[in-house]
Amino acid sequence: MSIQRVTSKWAKTKVLLTSGYLRTYMPATNLFGHGSLQSMLNEYGMVYVKPTNGTFGNGVIRVEKTTLPALGYRYQLGTKILSFPTFEQMYHKLSQQTKKRSYLVQRGIHLLRHQKRRFDIRVMVQKNPRNEWEVTGIIGRLAHPAKIVTNYHSGGTPMALELLMRDHTNSAELAAFKNKLKKVSITIAHHLETAYPNIKELGVDIAIDAKLHPWILEVNTFPDPYIFRKLPDKSVFQKVYRYAAAYGRFKKRSSRP
Repeated sequence: MSIQRVTSKWAKTKVLLTSGYLRTYMPATNLFGHGSLQSMLNEYGMVYVKPTNGTFGNGVIRVEKTTLPALGYRYQLGTKILSFPTFEQMYHKLSQQTKKRSYLVQRGIHLLRHQKRRFDIRVMVQKNPRNEWEVTGIIGRLAHPAKIVTNYHSGGTPMALELLMRDHTNSAELAAFKNKLKKVSITIAHHLETAYPNIKELGVDIAIDAKLHPWILEVNTFPDPYIFRKLPDKSVFQKVYRYAAAYGRFKKRSSRP
């Protein structure tokens, strides 16, 4: 049986929103449009506009309502930042950028930082050989200094979570936080499985705010296993790869990587 992939972020979001428990960890998300963008900017001040179907952080846009030195708007795509005096001018330019694809608008979370760079977390959840969901890896992703996304393929740096969190938590707080990440991620897997019964692996992207509250940014059904090679503990990648090979992620090969 083939591994099920779900590309639509909106489809996955709608499934997860049916869980009262998971809703407390999900930033407000709507389909992108004039009304949704304006109302969410008024409420949150900063949002992310994302392609409904997209990978590696490609096409993600950070949009902000600014108040200093005067009311205005700006957005960043890649390393390019554009500023506008009015919402209508900004929306006109942004709609040209997004007209060829479907997009979502999501409440922006101000990420924790390490050495002045934003970071978030990737949690790997996989079906183990007993056909049970298991968290097999947790890794931090440190954004490129000039970019808004943390993805490795967009210049982000995979790093051990312990290193990124050492200025924000003590060891006991970090242990409790990791347990919460695991609980949230396993719940996501069970919940998505009710709608997509043949999924075998998930990459859960989680933001952390200043109060150490985790926010589910995105759930990927075709996660990159190789970023876990960057961890000092090599057994993590070995397990991730072993499980993925067991459920058929890779073609059979004569030697292991």
